[in-house]
Amino acid sequence: MKISYNWLKQFLQIDWESQKTGELLTNLGLEVEGIERFESVKGGLAGVVVGHVLTCEKHPNADRLKVTTVDIGTESPVQIVCGAPNVATGQKVPVATIGTTLYTAEGEPWQIKKGKIRGQESHGMICAEDELGLGKSHDGIMVLSDTLEPGTPCSEVFEIEKDEVFEIGLTPNRADAMSHYGVARDLKAGLEQHEITKGLVTPSTSNFSIDNRSLRIDVDVEDNELAPRYCGLTISNIIVQDSPYWLKNRLQAIGLSPINNVVDVTNYVLHELGQPLHAFDANKIKGGKIEVKRLPKGTKFTTLDDVERELHEEDLMICDSEKPMCIAGVFGGTYSGVTENTSAIFLESAYFDPISIRKSAKRHGLNTDASFRFERGIDIELTEYALKRAAVLIREIAGGEISSDVVDLYPKKPKERQVFLTFDKINSLIGQEIPRDTIKTILSSLDIKVNNVTESGLGLTIPFYRVDVEREVDVIEEILRVYGYNKIGFNEKFNASVAENSRFENHRLQEVIGNMLSSLGYNEIMTNSLIAKEAMEAVSSESDSVEMMNPLSSDLSVLRTSMLPSGLEAVRYNNNRQQNNLKLFEFGKTYHKSKKVNLERQHLSLFVSGNRGSDSWTSPTEKTDFFYVKGCVQAVLRRLGLENIKEEPLDNGTLSESLSYSINGKQIGAFGLVHTNVLKNLDIKNDVFFVDLDWDLILDLVQNQTISFSEIPKFPEVSRDFALLLDENITFQQVNDVAWKTEKKLLKKVNLFDVYMGKNLPEGKKSYAVSFTLQDGNKTLTDKQIDKLMAKLQHNYEQKLGATLR
Repeated sequence: MKISYNWLKQFLQIDWESQKTGELLTNLGLEVEGIERFESVKGGLAGVVVGHVLTCEKHPNADRLKVTTVDIGTESPVQIVCGAPNVATGQKVPVATIGTTLYTAEGEPWQIKKGKIRGQESHGMICAEDELGLGKSHDGIMVLSDTLEPGTPCSEVFEIEKDEVFEIGLTPNRADAMSHYGVARDLKAGLEQHEITKGLVTPSTSNFSIDNRSLRIDVDVEDNELAPRYCGLTISNIIVQDSPYWLKNRLQAIGLSPINNVVDVTNYVLHELGQPLHAFDANKIKGGKIEVKRLPKGTKFTTLDDVERELHEEDLMICDSEKPMCIAGVFGGTYSGVTENTSAIFLESAYFDPISIRKSAKRHGLNTDASFRFERGIDIELTEYALKRAAVLIREIAGGEISSDVVDLYPKKPKERQVFLTFDKINSLIGQEIPRDTIKTILSSLDIKVNNVTESGLGLTIPFYRVDVEREVDVIEEILRVYGYNKIGFNEKFNASVAENSRFENHRLQEVIGNMLSSLGYNEIMTNSLIAKEAMEAVSSESDSVEMMNPLSSDLSVLRTSMLPSGLEAVRYNNNRQQNNLKLFEFGKTYHKSKKVNLERQHLSLFVSGNRGSDSWTSPTEKTDFFYVKGCVQAVLRRLGLENIKEEPLDNGTLSESLSYSINGKQIGAFGLVHTNVLKNLDIKNDVFFVDLDWDLILDLVQNQTISFSEIPKFPEVSRDFALLLDENITFQQVNDVAWKTEKKLLKKVNLFDVYMGKNLPEGKKSYAVSFTLQDGNKTLTDKQIDKLMAKLQHNYEQKLGATLR
C-alpha cells in the first residue's frame, strides 16, 4: 500500500524527515518496505525557464522552421530554432536551456544540447506541453501568461508536486490503516510516546448542504445482512472533465491514473478515509430506483473492463428497476459508469458484508481497491461522513448542486465491543510492567474508550473501525506496539529447563518412520489441506467435508477428509514432468464435521507408482506390485513395535485389491491399488498404490509398548517345509495363524516361499510351499521333538483348513 507523505501531512503537521517517520511507522506495526521519491513532472522542470520571444523569422534553409531570439533572463538573448507553427514574436514560452534533461512519454531521458539545425545555431528548445510532461498535446508550443518575467523557473509557474511515498507492507488484520487518515491516526499515537502532541486534522464537511431536491432516487435493500448500511445522494448539473492538478498529483503519487474529476474524487476519498464510493450516471438509472439484491445464477453482466461475466446466485448486485449496474463492493458496469456526457450522478457510500464481497471478488477473479477494503472490514460509522466529504469535493471541482436528501438505510446498528483488560495479564504477557498512566494514554490515543478503572484492570469500549481488536490479548498487542517493542528489556541471563520427553512423542516417531522410509527410497511431500470440493467428491463418498466460509479460490474451498486427493495431485504433477517412478510419503491431517464436534485426524500416507527403482544394466527393473507395498507397510508397523495385527480384505470403492489392518478390533490403516476410475478422472495413466495409516490411533497404541529383549540363542535353529494343497480361497494369513496357534514357544518364523496354481492340481486348488523355523533357547532340538511338532502342524492344517500334503 502506498502512502503519500504530503497527503499524510494534511492530517498531521509533522516536519520529520521521511526516513525517521518511516522508522516510527515500522515500529508501530506498519512496516515501511521502501520510500520512493515522486515528482508530478519527471525531472521537476529543472532547467526549464520562462522565455520572451523577441524576434521570429523564417529559417533561410527550411520552409517549416523559424529562427527566434529569446530572452531567458540572462545577460543576452539566445537564438533558438523552432519548428512549431504557432511560435510568434511577443510570446512568453517555456524554454529548456542547454544541459536540461527532459523525458519521453516512456520515461527515457534525453538532454538538450547546443547544435546547428540547417546551418543555424540553436541554444535550447521552446517546448510543447507533451515534451515537458504537462499534457499530451503536440500541436504547438505552450504559450504562457504575459505577466511572467523572463528567466522565471517553470517549476514555480506550474503546480509541480514533489513528494515522498511510503510503501507499507500492510498485514491483513490492519483494516483500520488502509487509508491516509488511518495511518495518520496511528502516527499520532506513536508521536505521543515521543512526547510530541499533534492534533489530527480531519477533512471538514461543514459546508455540506442540500441545494435542492429536484432529483430523488429511491433505494431498496433486500438483505440487510449483506448490506448493513447503504447511503447515497444525487448531484445534478455537473461538468465532467479533467481533474485539477492538485487532485491528479495526489492520485499519481500513489500509483493511480486520473480518469475524470468525478471518478477521481471517489478514488481520492477512498485512499483518504478508507471508504469505497461509487458514482452512477443518474440519467441511466431506470425507474428512478436503486435495488440492492441478488440475481439468478447465470445472469449476464458486463463490467467496466468490457468482460461479460456470469453472475452467481450469491453475488450481491446494485441494480436499477430493469438490470444490474454494479457488483456490489467489487466492480462497476460499463452501462452506468460516469462519462464525459454525464450531467448528474447518484453517489453511493455503503458497508457490505466482508465475506460476501470476498467470495464475489474471488469467483470473478477481481481484486479492486474497493474489494480489498470491503473484504477486510471498513468503519461502518464512516459511511455517511465519507459520502458528504465526496459530495463537497465534487461540487467544488465539477460544479453542480446536491439535489436530494441523504439516503441512509441503517436499520440495525452493531453493538460496541466491550473488553475488560487486567493489569496482571498485561504484565505477564509483555514480561515488563508498563505504568498505568501510560497504558491509559496509549488507549486514549488509539480511540479506545476507558469506561471504568478498578484496581485489577480497565473496562474498555473498542471503536468500530478496529475490526481486529476483539479480545484482551488484542488490546495488549495494541498497547505494546504503540509503547514500543524496543522499550521492552530483557535479562542478560537466560534460564532454561530440559524437559523429559517420551520416546513415543509424535515428532520423534515421525522422525523415526520418516528416516526409515527415506532409507527405502521414499521422498516426503507436504500438500495443502485445502482442496477443490469436486476433487474431494471424486475420491470420497463422505458428506462431512468442512467448507471454508471465505475461500481463497474454488480450488481451495474445502478441507480434505482423505489424504488421497492431495497426494494424487502430487503424483500427477510429477508424472507430467516425466517422473513416473514415485515413492512418496506424507504426515498430514484430515478434517471431519459432525453434529457435535469437528474432528482432526493425523495420518501417515504412502503413494507408490511405477518401478521399484531406476533402470540399471546390472539388474532388471521390477514393477511395483501389491506385495512390495505390503512389505513396506509391514516394515513400518514392525518398526513401531505393533503386534497381533489382523489383516482382512477391504471392500472399498476407491481402492481395488485392498487390505485393512486392525489391532483389537480397531482399524489402524488400509492400503491397495487406487481404482482406475479415480485415476482416469485425474488423468493419471500409471497404477498408484495408496497406503493410509491412522497415525493418531497408532500413537495411542505404541504408548503401551515396552521393550523386551533376550540374549542371543546359543543353540541352532532348524527349518522344515510343507507343500500344502489348499482351497483357492485360503489365504496365507490363515496358514500363518494356524501355525502360531499350534506352537508359540519353539516356532520362530513362518515363511511362504512358493505359490503354484495350474496343471496337475485339482480344480479350485492351489499349492503353498511354507517353511517353518524352529528353535529352543535352552537346548538343541532332537529329531523326535521336531517330527512331533510337524505332525501336530499337519494335523491342524488338515482339520482347520482342509489341507493335504503334496
